[in-house]
Amino acid sequence: MSDEKGLPAAQVARRSTSYDGLSAWGDRLHWLEALPASGDLVLATWTAEHGVTLDGLPIGNSVHAYGGGSIVANDVGTWVVGASDGQIRRADNGVACTDSPHPHGDLAFGDGLLVCVRETESGDQLLAISPQTGKEQVLRRAPFLASPGLTAGRLTWSQWGSDAMPWDCCEVWVADYDGRRIGGARRVAGGLTESAVQPRWGPDGYLYFISDRTGWWNLYRDRAGRAEPVAPVQAECAAAPWELGYANYAFLPDERVAMTVQQGPSCRLAVAEPGWPVRTVELPYTSLKPYLAVVGDRVATIGSSPNRAPEVALVAVDGSGEVEILRCPELKDQSVDLALPEVMRVCSAGGEVTVLFYPPAGHASGPVPMILRPHAGPTHHSDLRLDWQVQYFTSRGFAVVDVDYRGSTGYGRPFRQALDGQWGIRDVEDCRNVAWHLLAIGRAAPGAVFISGASAGGYTALRAVCEDGPFALAVARSAIIDPVRWTTTAPRFQRAHAACLAHAGSAVRAHEFKAPALLIHGERDEVAPIGDVLALAHSLRRHDRLAGLISLPGVGHSLSSSAALVSALEAELGAYRAVLDGRWTVA
Repeated sequence: MSDEKGLPAAQVARRSTSYDGLSAWGDRLHWLEALPASGDLVLATWTAEHGVTLDGLPIGNSVHAYGGGSIVANDVGTWVVGASDGQIRRADNGVACTDSPHPHGDLAFGDGLLVCVRETESGDQLLAISPQTGKEQVLRRAPFLASPGLTAGRLTWSQWGSDAMPWDCCEVWVADYDGRRIGGARRVAGGLTESAVQPRWGPDGYLYFISDRTGWWNLYRDRAGRAEPVAPVQAECAAAPWELGYANYAFLPDERVAMTVQQGPSCRLAVAEPGWPVRTVELPYTSLKPYLAVVGDRVATIGSSPNRAPEVALVAVDGSGEVEILRCPELKDQSVDLALPEVMRVCSAGGEVTVLFYPPAGHASGPVPMILRPHAGPTHHSDLRLDWQVQYFTSRGFAVVDVDYRGSTGYGRPFRQALDGQWGIRDVEDCRNVAWHLLAIGRAAPGAVFISGASAGGYTALRAVCEDGPFALAVARSAIIDPVRWTTTAPRFQRAHAACLAHAGSAVRAHEFKAPALLIHGERDEVAPIGDVLALAHSLRRHDRLAGLISLPGVGHSLSSSAALVSALEAELGAYRAVLDGRWTVA
């Protein structure tokens, strides 16, 4: 497998531009754009008159560890959260309107006020801030808060407890607010067995929100204290709320609502309108990020597909199929032979799991070396979209397989909760069964099956080689090592997640490894601190099971900079080749 025709790692890093956090006001559209070299997020602004302009100030926040909701605009200007200090400031002049040691996020405008969430060590605060004077008022305190909205003296937000995750138990609340105090607070939806998220005041005056009370996250409207389904579908109309500021639906003119609809790894755009069935908007995208905004009568979205890199676009919803691309990666070399995925359903433990199988580029048939990838999260899913890291390996003769194991989103609440208390067991079982299946049907080469994951996926990869099975090597980026210990070292937001997933035997133990492992970790990782990985590496070395340790100075959990990604890809490829060349053998 020569490198001569393989996609260079540096090109993968350059091509991996990402966009997030759409926000619109009038004819202005904003988003966050990642700079490939540094991984910094900066403000991008589009208008029909001036096109796209970029601001150099790094933007973002660390609320709930993963941030979100760092942009908001009104008729006066645009406000952002500075990545360096988590404070809200005017985008045009950089002047801050907050001065706090704590970060802010989930920005919204209403009644001339900025409303947002501020996270402190003891919990969250819902704030109302005068953008002119900086005067602020704490409206609500709770362990966790999100989605503030204020319209005509009516306030809404979502909240959940310190012992839960918002995709399991989340409540939507409303209250009156006269500019001085709030009153009449009441819970509208959500509870111990219901996740209600993304509350938003509609142009008709009603409160809208998304709830999984039927087992699927669907859109509802609160009318006179009754939750009324707006667009019932057997699909997920919300993403698991890892970040603040998600907007899986947006209001269009003429009482229409645009929304994302996810089924497994595929996502589409749909429109709900009074008196009509939910209508799919035909687009060239199979993956949509959880950010919709409306500019005029068009919907702004961040879409992609297996042969199309993520792009910011305005799409018509009138049936014309018109798509205006506002921003996409600049690809100087278009000659890459893309590997396109085959969607499979594979039996596992009496049920089925969904798999994306990417054959080597240009490969006809027959068994090949294979890299199986459990996704991060684990409360997440594989995306049906172009992933340049996949192409890095398929361009070198590997097949890549993405697995939506039990616990993934996109399949309803029961499937999502199937991993509770079973992390490192059911996910591993599903990955192992997928690998055995692909070996049995001649798609994978015996002795050349690898497993690779990041974060929670890295944990699954490590657990998978602690048992007898088909995997010749595990690669773990930014991995969790001990879920029980992680309940104390994880960010405040995720400690309940760790507690929900963990069990007494969930730790990764070096003496149980049946195959070697490559560990790749950022030294500044605050989600999964590097200490546990260093200890595991020491033990694996003593047991002759360490394929390598790549410690990345100055790098956090996501390996977002070009240099970090290049180092990780090249180390991973080198580890696979060591096994294939016989330099790593396991008795």
